[in-house]
Amino acid sequence: MSQNQPDGVGILPGVCNRERLPAAVSRLDRGNMKFKSVISALAAAVAILAISLPVSAQQVPGPEDTTDDSTIVYPASYFAEFLPVSVNDMLYRIPGINLAMGRGGGGPGGGGGNRGRRGLGSGEGEVLINGQRITGKNSGARDMLDRISAERVDHIEIIRGTTEDIEVRGGGQVINIVLLDELSTSNTTVEIRSDRSRDGTIDTGGQLSHAGQTGNLGYLLHFEASPRYNASRSEEFSYDPDYNLREIRYEDQVRDELEYQISGNMGYRFDGQVLHLNGLFETRGESPSPRNRSIHDLVNDDIRRQREDNLSKRYSWEIGGDYERDFAGSGTYRFLFIVNDREFQFTRNRLDVVDEDKIPNLFLHNLGRDRERIARTSYTFDVAGQQGLEVGMEGAQTIRDNGLRMGLDIPGERSPAYGNLVPVSVDNSESTVEEIRYEGFAVHNWQLNPRMSLESSLLMETSTIEQSGDVLNSRDFQFVKPKVDYRFDITSSLQLRARVEKDVQQLSFSDFSASTDRDDEDQNTLAGNPEIRQEQSWRYELNLEMRLPNNLGVVNSQLWYRDLQDVIERVDVSPSPDELRSARGNIGDGKRYGLNLDVSTRLPMLGMPNALLTTGIRLQDSEIIDPFLGQKRRQPGSERWSTNVGFRNDMVEQGLTYGMFYAHSSNGGSGRTEIDIIDIEERIEQPFLMAYVEKKAFENFTFRLESRNITESEYCRKRTRFLGATVDGIVEEIEHYCNGSGMELAFRVSATF
Repeated sequence: MSQNQPDGVGILPGVCNRERLPAAVSRLDRGNMKFKSVISALAAAVAILAISLPVSAQQVPGPEDTTDDSTIVYPASYFAEFLPVSVNDMLYRIPGINLAMGRGGGGPGGGGGNRGRRGLGSGEGEVLINGQRITGKNSGARDMLDRISAERVDHIEIIRGTTEDIEVRGGGQVINIVLLDELSTSNTTVEIRSDRSRDGTIDTGGQLSHAGQTGNLGYLLHFEASPRYNASRSEEFSYDPDYNLREIRYEDQVRDELEYQISGNMGYRFDGQVLHLNGLFETRGESPSPRNRSIHDLVNDDIRRQREDNLSKRYSWEIGGDYERDFAGSGTYRFLFIVNDREFQFTRNRLDVVDEDKIPNLFLHNLGRDRERIARTSYTFDVAGQQGLEVGMEGAQTIRDNGLRMGLDIPGERSPAYGNLVPVSVDNSESTVEEIRYEGFAVHNWQLNPRMSLESSLLMETSTIEQSGDVLNSRDFQFVKPKVDYRFDITSSLQLRARVEKDVQQLSFSDFSASTDRDDEDQNTLAGNPEIRQEQSWRYELNLEMRLPNNLGVVNSQLWYRDLQDVIERVDVSPSPDELRSARGNIGDGKRYGLNLDVSTRLPMLGMPNALLTTGIRLQDSEIIDPFLGQKRRQPGSERWSTNVGFRNDMVEQGLTYGMFYAHSSNGGSGRTEIDIIDIEERIEQPFLMAYVEKKAFENFTFRLESRNITESEYCRKRTRFLGATVDGIVEEIEHYCNGSGMELAFRVSATF
């Protein structure tokens, strides 16, 4: 039977060699038994050590003192001994920086950048450069941190309080990168990288950045070629209801992809005014991702082969800008805008391989195009004493074009546009969804006393969503979204933060129409839902943060609660009892709640003054009513616990840095289970570990070797299929599936001139 084996597909020698199956299937439960108690004990031990042990023999250098206890300033001299190359190199040396950048707590949906955010909004999770917000969803300030040379930095601020003087609002902290005010300077950063995948393929790429300052004009130009090659292997074992093995599938997939990106940023200061413009263009061209699959039918003792010739294309561009004018003490005016366009195409051709012949049996072509045009304007001024007020408006237009074509090997007239197969009609496959949204907002800041501040805001939103194409639909929405943010500096190192906010999530307009299903060979397409509504929630958060003496570290705890309305999960959209379908839609109310514990500390008590250990533990639970079974259960995707550990140590005299990162989360329970109209899927994850070593040499060169996925973790899934609806409980088949890409190596060389 080995002569039927496709290239690159590994199979067990002998189809019926079942003694190896228990080892393969047992990987579904491998992750839960690793490091769980060790990680929890480590986090607790670090917190105790950090608080109880004095820093005596080796004092850790600290940030500068400021008159404002709510702002912590790290001068460039603080980082000098580490020989940083970029702004990111500096940030990585600050204890607790992951919390300030929103990578720590926040509960679900908390913190972290612009992508997927509803409009421009308040800029929560943003990084400021010279106190300015860089306007962009795909090209914001965070994307620039690796491109700005450390030589240009004067100091870094972590702003823990609330004030109308900064452009962003949020329940966490704000990072402000302050650059040197030089009349003329420039620098160029070059990086070359090479990645090695599990199949031995070497993929190369690199990037080039040039930044400078000429008088009042600052600029940054960036070009990057990012290798995205990936080789993965999967196995699937199928059983009947009595757990008799019936079928085995092996699959090798390769994604040969290289992403090109060109971006630029320009800032100009004149007469109390600031103007920023930035642009981005990226493309992945035509990227093939072929699959080779062997299907072993143990009942009929037969092997079938399949191949998929898949192709994807993607491009996007974005232009953004902001203008600010300071009216000499009477107020500040700001205007921001974004225009972007992103298109993605995916073509799937599945063929049966019989001897030397390839017989097509499935063709799918999915097109998606997203466009946004957003403008935001505001005016900020003092109203009385220690109070400030910001008022403004935002308008946005969002457009999603979606198209889906499907061809099958059935009787009828074949078409080249459908892979030489017979076109099949798909309900709600062609559509354009457009949202016109306006919002007015007011933000009030009040410094109650030197240790307390209160920020309150009110936002009123109105929008119209129209869908055209196969479905015609138009709906209007109105939302009122208040927010209150209270902060109390109990001491200069202990801060309490409390926040209450009404939140409305951005809809994914791809949910409005039909799309492809890449995870299920028995289901080619997924239905759309023109009636889906925005998920809403009341968000409650309580943070207690302690900064340890002598810049030793940060300990943070956060309690959070989400009162959910119109939760989005899969719902029944079946046209008849004999044609069962589901789509993403609203299932009613629910709740989520949890506790986040984070510790980031240096380790001078262990004789390593430049070592930084960061740990985090997330505990959470949730409750919804399942729409298919009518039972209370946890919301899918809400694991009971997750943890991460990061460690880095700078050996300054040797110019050497090494570190690691570990992450794991719980498996089992209904939070890891997705119930659909005809099946139930349990998703199982395994621990992830990466490590790296860096060496600085020849003054301005950095060499970095890193290993990702050292544990060779896999994504695993157990799927139970039913005859008819899931609620009837008649099991048809049980599938155990695992997929992984193995360990990957990467080597990088960078330099700044």
